[in-house]
Amino acid sequence: MKLIDRACETVREEMDVLREVFANTLAPLPVRDLLEIGCGTADMTRRIADAWPGANIRALEVDRIQLERNQTRNRHNNIRYEHGPAEAIPYPDDCFDAVLMFKSLHHVPTALLDQALDEIFRVLRPGGIAYFAEPVFTGQLNDIIRLFHDEEAVRLAAFEALKRAGAGNRWEFADELHYLAPVRFNDFADFERKTMRVTHSNFGLTDELVNTVRRAFEPHLNTHGATFTRPMRVDVLRKARRIAGLGGRS
Repeated sequence: MKLIDRACETVREEMDVLREVFANTLAPLPVRDLLEIGCGTADMTRRIADAWPGANIRALEVDRIQLERNQTRNRHNNIRYEHGPAEAIPYPDDCFDAVLMFKSLHHVPTALLDQALDEIFRVLRPGGIAYFAEPVFTGQLNDIIRLFHDEEAVRLAAFEALKRAGAGNRWEFADELHYLAPVRFNDFADFERKTMRVTHSNFGLTDELVNTVRRAFEPHLNTHGATFTRPMRVDVLRKARRIAGLGGRS
């Protein structure tokens, strides 16, 4: 597993990457029962529901303010938004074909990362996959965000937890992809709302700090807003159908 591929110049949309992974690693299991952990504003959840209308999707969120918004605005019959953390998933064993985390693994408390991966393993059916899309700690957008929220340590901790999980005999390493994800903001107010004034975190913002971030952001603006390419890494682990040395199902 590689933390970062600095030579990567491929710009890709998240949904295109997910479709590729499902096609290459989930088959022959169907895209049937999906769990998304840390769904946030549920943008990806809705896009997945539209792309796979036959799938049953459970979407977990620990931020109760955002969870209530998602539930109130839900217009998809195949999505259920519920409360629950990665380290204590409120579902029985062997009930999902895929577990998805989009930029959320590093939000799990560091001391609970291994427990979270154990829980993901538990709720996956044998042969099911766990999909982890994590931002890499580099790039122009990252340099702006780190002015008020430095995630280097937690992102590295998440990567190390994945390495530990993959080194055991319960998981099979299925895939790793590196790409650049396009991210666009209409203006600084849009950036501030989406990244700085979120309901799940308090960044201790002051007028001085906001102005510092604004000065770093505004050189990237043009008549079409501000567009960045965020370096991303996707790691895909498959729950082994059998665990070596145990002679039984995983």
